[in-house]
Amino acid sequence: MKVITIKQPWATLIQEGLKEYEFRSWKTNYRGPILIHAGKGIDKKAMEKFSYLNLDYPKGCIIASANLTDSLIVDDNFKKMLKKKNTDVYDNILTVDNTKPIYAFKLENVKKVNQVFVKGKLSLWEYDLKEK
Repeated sequence: MKVITIKQPWATLIQEGLKEYEFRSWKTNYRGPILIHAGKGIDKKAMEKFSYLNLDYPKGCIIASANLTDSLIVDDNFKKMLKKKNTDVYDNILTVDNTKPIYAFKLENVKKVNQVFVKGKLSLWEYDLKEK
């Protein structure tokens, strides 16, 4: 199964249904089921910002499953939509200039899963659910 590694707190915000787009500098043609892996890296500023949520932020494990349904270019219209949706969650992407393309991976039907501790990788990677 395909997996994407995401820094905390972003992985947990996806798991909790608070963030429905993950952003990358590359696009993907892949559509389908995907696992959300909370990497060992953290975004310290964002961790402080979202500390009021009192959520668990596990690291180094798969924490959720989802369907990757689209890979969209982030343009000014997309940023306006994100601003209406949740400025708090998307403010990092709202302030990025448009000189380099950024892609938004749309994640739907997110479900928590039992944590599976596994080393993360770059890009989309494969994990055999039978390894568990």
